Amino acid sequence: MHRHLLVWLGGAALALPAAALPAGLDHELDAVTVTGTRLERDLADLPGAATVIEATREQAGQPGLQLDEPLKRVPGLYLQNRYNFAQGLRLSSRGFGARAPFGVRGLRLNVDGFPETLPDGQSQVDAIDLDGLESITVLRGPSSVLYGNATGGVVDMTTRTGRDLEYDQRFSVAGGSDGYRKTRLELGGADRQGHHYLSLTGMRHDGQRQQSDMEKYLLNARVGRALSRDRDLELFFTALDTPVAEDPGGLTRAQVNDDRDQAARFSNLLDAGQEVTQQRLGVLYRERGLGGELRVRGFVTQRDFRQQLPFPGSSLIDYERLFYGLRLEYTNQARLFGLDHRFMVGVDADRQRDDRGRRGVDVTGQVTGETANEDQTATASGLFVQADTDLTDTLVLALGARADRVRLDIDDHLLADGDQSGDQTFNEGSYSAGLTWHLNPRHSVYATVSNAFETPTFTELANPSGAGGFNPDLDPQKAVNREVGGRGRLGDRLFYDIALFSVRVRDEITPYELNGRTFYDNAARTRRDGLELMLEHQTTERLTLTLAYTYSDFEFDDFFDDQQNQDVSGNRLPGLPRHHLFVEAAWRGPDGTFLIIDGDYSGSVYADNTNDTKVDDSVVAGLRGGREWRLGGRALTLYAGVGNLFDEDYIANLRINANSDRPDPADRGYYEPAPGRHWYAGASYAW
Repeated sequence: MHRHLLVWLGGAALALPAAALPAGLDHELDAVTVTGTRLERDLADLPGAATVIEATREQAGQPGLQLDEPLKRVPGLYLQNRYNFAQGLRLSSRGFGARAPFGVRGLRLNVDGFPETLPDGQSQVDAIDLDGLESITVLRGPSSVLYGNATGGVVDMTTRTGRDLEYDQRFSVAGGSDGYRKTRLELGGADRQGHHYLSLTGMRHDGQRQQSDMEKYLLNARVGRALSRDRDLELFFTALDTPVAEDPGGLTRAQVNDDRDQAARFSNLLDAGQEVTQQRLGVLYRERGLGGELRVRGFVTQRDFRQQLPFPGSSLIDYERLFYGLRLEYTNQARLFGLDHRFMVGVDADRQRDDRGRRGVDVTGQVTGETANEDQTATASGLFVQADTDLTDTLVLALGARADRVRLDIDDHLLADGDQSGDQTFNEGSYSAGLTWHLNPRHSVYATVSNAFETPTFTELANPSGAGGFNPDLDPQKAVNREVGGRGRLGDRLFYDIALFSVRVRDEITPYELNGRTFYDNAARTRRDGLELMLEHQTTERLTLTLAYTYSDFEFDDFFDDQQNQDVSGNRLPGLPRHHLFVEAAWRGPDGTFLIIDGDYSGSVYADNTNDTKVDDSVVAGLRGGREWRLGGRALTLYAGVGNLFDEDYIANLRINANSDRPDPADRGYYEPAPGRHWYAGASYAW
């Protein structure tokens, strides 16, 4: 097989054979290794859409508020809710995940191989230390064959180790508009036997809207040690403390037009928001003395949570969560039937147990009584196999299969209103098959087909009939993905990555509102056809131009909306733009100076299934720059940036199908306005 190298341009990665690299260009080159696919492989051999981001480089000059900062350059992704820290960043891939009113659904998120995604499919991103990320791999499209229970893809993140640090200590401070303040301390080092890393971060952000304060503290620690030539052990510990994360709530369109900075009425009256603490301990053991490599990961996560939602009624929620699991992976190589094979077999097992309570509150915030007291338990297990086969020197066959079992249980302890206990079990199988053909040293193309499933989460299984237990009519959604694409170089300086896909989904899970609460049902069928394109041009040795474009033709194939009593077949899926474009010009000087300007265009979206309520398109630009001064064995870095450079009025978060039962389309939807032009600046000192 060809030896491939990784070309870092503007923070993204494209795989090219070494022979294809233009002479005389000052690129940083590393061997390609994509770990998010579990079976490690060269990016150029991967039969699927993927982007690798050098997070350390891309985070330069960024405020580090949300995960959208490094991910906004990835085609196929759509990010919302950057500024409501009580509800969390909303991330969707090829439209999967867009239905969630808060948080992330339909995608698998991993940090250092440990899941940020629960067995029922929900993910939180608040405990991820953005400033400590080393790299991010984004796999787009149905990915159940890799991790189970995911139709949208995988975001696989790795954090720094002591080996990655140029300096043993670094102290950073930052501040800006809307009460943004941040302090960070980073320590680390390495020797022949091991490495260690520790970071402490404190951050505050008041927000432009009322009732938007956030205060958060993060600890991230990692220690590794070689036990012998073929064995090593790593320990990971992370901790999160969020004493304040207020929720300004969603506004009607009339309220947005009247005052974009106001909070929803009950957000203020009830002091809506959340408090969170979380700790995770993980261990990774590697054994390379068994012919191949054995990796064993174990983890346990404790999370305590309390949230007042921005409306009266049954809206005061708390839970204590214990989440733990085990990963076993064995990788080896074999030569059979005259062909070279690389394969992996593995087992995943996770368990989530929530001790949940819910209370009613009146309009003054006084507790009126207990409305729920239950234990929620989710157990997920999966058995999988992956294999890559070199059919020829230029043709690689990739196959994968997986069997999953997901069981969800509710044990009701509040019996005054009847026994609300229930359970459901989902047994699902997944497969993938792909071919990659290296046409010549400059270009490779691929074709793949795969399927995936996505179970409803505990939140989505709420019974709209009021009878308690699970919604008996809600099933997992199933997706089949067909995709072709290519990667390579045109001329000496233009690199490309393109994917064309067609996804067919049956039993799509879609939200609707009833009496102020969000419930879910299965839309019969949807189709998602699209194109994802990434271009990077090394215009000069110092200037890089980047373009990421997504075309999304996502529609209901067959769906009758009972709430609107309307057949919406042929309508666009709400909450997703048809066109999405990111452009960036990045100049990096030889003396550590950088200046980066970027722009993000999002086309118009619909707020409901009927496509009667429309949200306008928007263009949001940003500018940032900085410089590093090296003083012997020390370094001083200064940077500054401006967000929403042209003071665009746009919606940062749209809650789809909210108020969709109102007869006037202008009264439908809840909207969370984004802040106007804002600035920040920071400094760091390393020694």
